Amino acid sequence: MGKVIVITGASSGIGEATAKLLAKQGNPVVLAARREQRLQEIVKDIEAAGGQAAYQATDVTDRKQVQALADFTIRKFGKIDVWMNNAGLMPQSTFDQLKVDEWDRMVDVNIKGVLYGIAAALPVMRKQQSGQFINLSSVAGHVVHAGSGVYAGTKFAVRAISDGLRQEEAAAGSHIRVTVISPGAVATELPNTITDPATKKNVDAFYAEDAIAADRIAEAVAYAIAAPEDTSINEILIRPTKQIV
Repeated sequence: MGKVIVITGASSGIGEATAKLLAKQGNPVVLAARREQRLQEIVKDIEAAGGQAAYQATDVTDRKQVQALADFTIRKFGKIDVWMNNAGLMPQSTFDQLKVDEWDRMVDVNIKGVLYGIAAALPVMRKQQSGQFINLSSVAGHVVHAGSGVYAGTKFAVRAISDGLRQEEAAAGSHIRVTVISPGAVATELPNTITDPATKKNVDAFYAEDAIAADRIAEAVAYAIAAPEDTSINEILIRPTKQIV
C-alpha cells in the first residue's frame, strides 16, 4: 500500500486533480468535501481507473466533522501519511462594502479549517513518528492587492501557521514534514465565491486569459510527497507563466 492521503476540498479543482493523480500513483486517497454526490462520482472514477479511494462528507468549519474524517481514515486504512488542507474560499471585495459575513466565512474555512485539520491529524502522525501536512496558501499569501485584503490575510495566516508547525515538529524530531503550496491563477471553481459583480468580472477575465490547469498543482503536490523522508519541501510558489503578480 502506498501513502494514505486525506484531501479536503476534494470535490473539484485542485483537490479532485490531486486525488486522481495520487491514486494513479498507487496511494489510497480519502476525499472530503461538503458535496457528497461529487465525492461519490470522483471515487467511482478513481476506482474505475484501478485506484483505491474512499470519501467522507465533511464541512471543515466543524471541528467534530474534521475529527470524524481522521477517525474514518484510521478505521479504513490504519494510518494517515499525508493530510492536505485544500478547502478554501475567495469572495474578494473592498473593505468599504462591509461583507462581514464573507470575512467570517473565509476565516472559518481558510484558517480554522486548516487548524482543525492539524488538530485531527497531528496526534496520529506524532504516534506514527511520520507524516506530512500540505497546506494550500496562495500567491495572495505573498502579495496583497486592493480588494483582496481579507482573503490575503487568511492565506498569509496559512503560511505563518505552517512554518510554526514546521519548526515545532523539527524541534520535536517527529519526522513530520510541512509543505505550503501557493498557487496563482488556476482554473477552478474558486472565483465562483466572489459576490461583488465588478470584482468577479475582473477576476473572471484574468482567469480566462491566464489560468493554468489544476493538474499543474497536483503535480507539485506529488513532487513534495515523493521527496525523500529526510527532505521537506517547505513551500512551492506556482504562477502561470503569463501572470505578472
